[in-house]
Amino acid sequence: MSWFESLVLGLVQGLTEFLPVSSSAHLRLTAAFSGWEDPGAAFTAITQIGTETAVLLYFRKDIGRIVSAWCRSLFSKAMRRDHDAQMGWLVIVGSIPIGVLGVTLKDQIEGPFRDLRVTATMLIAVGLVIGIADRLAARDESGGRHRAPKQRKSLENLGVKDGLIFGLCQACALIPGVSRSGATISGGLFMGYRREAAARYSFLLAIPAVLASGAFEVKDSLRGSQVAWGPTLLATLIAFASGYAVIAWFMKWISHKSFMPFVWYRVALGIVIIALVTAGVLSPHAAESAS
Repeated sequence: MSWFESLVLGLVQGLTEFLPVSSSAHLRLTAAFSGWEDPGAAFTAITQIGTETAVLLYFRKDIGRIVSAWCRSLFSKAMRRDHDAQMGWLVIVGSIPIGVLGVTLKDQIEGPFRDLRVTATMLIAVGLVIGIADRLAARDESGGRHRAPKQRKSLENLGVKDGLIFGLCQACALIPGVSRSGATISGGLFMGYRREAAARYSFLLAIPAVLASGAFEVKDSLRGSQVAWGPTLLATLIAFASGYAVIAWFMKWISHKSFMPFVWYRVALGIVIIALVTAGVLSPHAAESAS
């Protein structure tokens, strides 16, 4: 991987990680359209450490409260009723599905799941799911001629059942094209949560999964030579900077805007990919970079 490739891919990672468009799909597609080697699952996991560092910085006050309350709840029964302490446990519970499936499906994640036909299908299918969830949320928020607006749930209403459902939605993002934020936010909207609440929990829920995945890939990479460390670290730094800017913008956007622009973008991109693969312009498979 060249330094220029790492610069472009790091920017792509940062710009798409928190939007419901699938960062792993865009890394795969950027490489395919540019004629570069597939950066691979290891590169994706390591650069995601940069974007999750942006999450840690942006939500530092929330995270500080949650970690503090959770630690105190280990020794105080009274603290276990505190909302922040409960959020700590719910983040742990919600991280279980992706942890189990990530280890179980590791070979598929690094192989068959990176087929462009799979990516395109997921872009379209999950895009339609996001669109339906968005319309349901909009209907509740606006009400209607003969219906009053419906009050949607906040994170104070989050329980173990909903936390696990959020976690299962997040685990779907192991397949390129799904989108971690797209799957978890739309899952939250279907469960009746407000857009901002679903997005906030989605970003918090991603922290343990992404950091653990990145650490796992770093450990494996240190024992081999499949990662070009200089370019990868540059991409991680760029992903951090651009990712932070996107979080700040996205949290403002979702409070009063529809997800439909992202839905149309996903569907259009998926159709273009299928057309290009069918025409033989793009190969559905790509050799993963070995350096």
